[in-house]
Amino acid sequence: MSSGGSVMSCVVRNISPEGAAIDIENPAFVPDRFRLVVARDSSVHECRIAWIQQKRIGITFVAAPQGPADPTGQG
Repeated sequence: MSSGGSVMSCVVRNISPEGAAIDIENPAFVPDRFRLVVARDSSVHECRIAWIQQKRIGITFVAAPQGPADPTGQG
């Protein structure tokens, strides 16, 4: 997982299209929003914390921020 230039390793316990459960040594240092990079398939997910139970964190995948909206609707 990465956020603001810092990187922490974690173990993905389960994953779905909507989110995942991960285990991390010290959840206190995990920000509310971060990026999860899965080594197995090189996928990258923008995440937010849904819940924390001891060293396990439930995360929800959120859409990556897009560029500024075009007010003219022309793309």
